Amino acid sequence: MAQLNRRHVLGLGIGAIAVSHFSPALAQAPSESHGMSAFGDLKYPADFPNFDYVNIKAPKGGAFSTVPSSRAFNQSFQTFNSLNAYILKGDGAQGMGMTFAPLMVRAGDEPDAMYGLVAKTVQISADGLTYRFTLRPEARFHDGSKLTARDAAFSLTALKTKGHPIITQQMRDMVKAEAVDDATLVVTFAEKRGRDVPLFVAGMPIFSQAYYDKRPFDESSLETPLGSGPYKVGRFEVGRFIEFDRVKDWWGADLPVNRGSYNFDTVRFDFYRDRDVAFEGFTGRNYLYREEFTSRIWNTRYDFPAVKDGRVKQEMLPDDTPSGAQGWFLNTRRAKFKDPRVREALGNAFDFEWTNKTIMYGAYVRTVSPFQNSDLMAVGKPSSEELALLEPFRDKVSSDVFGDPYLPPTSDGSGQDRALLRKAIQLLNDAGCAMKDGKRMTAQGEPFKIEFLLDEPAFQAHHMPYIKNLGTLGIEASVRLVDPVQFRARRDDFDFDAAIERFSFSTIPGDSLRSFFSMQSAATKGSNNLAGISDPVVDALMNEVIAADTRPKLVFAARALDRVIRAGRYWVPQWYSASHRVAYWDVFGHPANLPKYIGVGAPDLWWASAKPSSEQAK
Repeated sequence: MAQLNRRHVLGLGIGAIAVSHFSPALAQAPSESHGMSAFGDLKYPADFPNFDYVNIKAPKGGAFSTVPSSRAFNQSFQTFNSLNAYILKGDGAQGMGMTFAPLMVRAGDEPDAMYGLVAKTVQISADGLTYRFTLRPEARFHDGSKLTARDAAFSLTALKTKGHPIITQQMRDMVKAEAVDDATLVVTFAEKRGRDVPLFVAGMPIFSQAYYDKRPFDESSLETPLGSGPYKVGRFEVGRFIEFDRVKDWWGADLPVNRGSYNFDTVRFDFYRDRDVAFEGFTGRNYLYREEFTSRIWNTRYDFPAVKDGRVKQEMLPDDTPSGAQGWFLNTRRAKFKDPRVREALGNAFDFEWTNKTIMYGAYVRTVSPFQNSDLMAVGKPSSEELALLEPFRDKVSSDVFGDPYLPPTSDGSGQDRALLRKAIQLLNDAGCAMKDGKRMTAQGEPFKIEFLLDEPAFQAHHMPYIKNLGTLGIEASVRLVDPVQFRARRDDFDFDAAIERFSFSTIPGDSLRSFFSMQSAATKGSNNLAGISDPVVDALMNEVIAADTRPKLVFAARALDRVIRAGRYWVPQWYSASHRVAYWDVFGHPANLPKYIGVGAPDLWWASAKPSSEQAK
């Protein structure tokens, strides 16, 4: 699953805040800090010149063009019809985060650190509930007007009250944001606030209050909003492409957090409804950079002339970040999916081993946990620390929780593992889903039908063998391919049986967990809780994760939470890759050592270059 511009927003809750021993109430003013971190010191000192991983000599100029590879809030991979990307309405355009400047941005080589952009410094009270930001006097909107603390207070308040439901939920522990004067913003948080809430707040975009005094904040619009970031909206055609033009005299260009970044004069996103058509667009040089998510294309179609003669480069860049969960999420709001035995039976019908070998060229590994590829994932039997958290709920959770965590079964790779299908039949029978006239019935006495909601045809091939196996169980399954706008509307309204989603968390998750797993989010339209998980035990363990004041406590609480979620069989797990597959026309350079926590860093850290690729990173 994807997210906003990684340097502007901390995605799915990148971390925690170290509670410094400061208090605005003391007679002696609290010390100011140039950044915030969690469970440790900041890597970079107050006078650091730039992040270590950037190329400060990167040339400015040129153009970067791509197709969307990530999304957040109301964005879509295939289309857009709005320039408001922070509300529920509409399909927001990719790249809008580049047009706004937040209080602080994250460092790509630290898991949980932010440094000042609009905010020059921050003071944190001893109880960690009051943050006093001092804004830079040079901060400006694109029309030359001054960006003040009043704009920041307005923005945070508007996002908390009128923003996308994912935003409002993650900001629920922000009590208020107030401007003391033009240069001073005070943000107050609730007691027991989520660890990552201050960081999420500091990464939110700052809008112009004067601009929105004349316009509704929560309406979809194609009017270019007034921004203050490194880019402004350029040409666009709804549903087809959008360009962003670099602000040549941007006030923040020479700040330490920005040196070596935002190098392209133009950044363009092109939109395609079909992955195969999008690939053809790349081969025709209609756009220049592509992250490849389809193993079939990567393994069979990168043999066109431009690859053979070196004009197109391919790279496998490591992805050391947590990979999270991907799969078919089963909508437990619907009665036929409420029994976990039914959900397990549906999981047994999916032959990952055959699919990976036959359709995906063996390129993937099975995902099993929402904390995949991290130390937060439960392994083996619970530790004593995990048991201490789980014991109070022994009579409220499956016995699986106290043994090895649930793993999806490994098939014989035949495509129709008879042993797994027999087990699935037994599970369905035990759940009251009997056969009648050759058809499987739900426990409610209705024919058991499943509709898989899909918004791009590339995934249809992965559904067909799964649907065939469901048919052997007597379940009538089908794919409903809809356009991206309808998909987003049905997803937000939870109007589906099963839908594919991918999400991941940082190494230090906090309040961001609520949008995916909480009882509140299960009833909140537009939330990420596609499965409708609504379990007080899950909520209680999430609170333990959020309240953890040390890294070990966080790890044990996350593992306990992982066990309970996996025991629920809420989704049919799919797959993940620990590498980014990227291809690009040989007109770009990128840092030799991309930072661990920022992915591929494109386009922010890349630059235009006419040199051979072997010399670009020198």
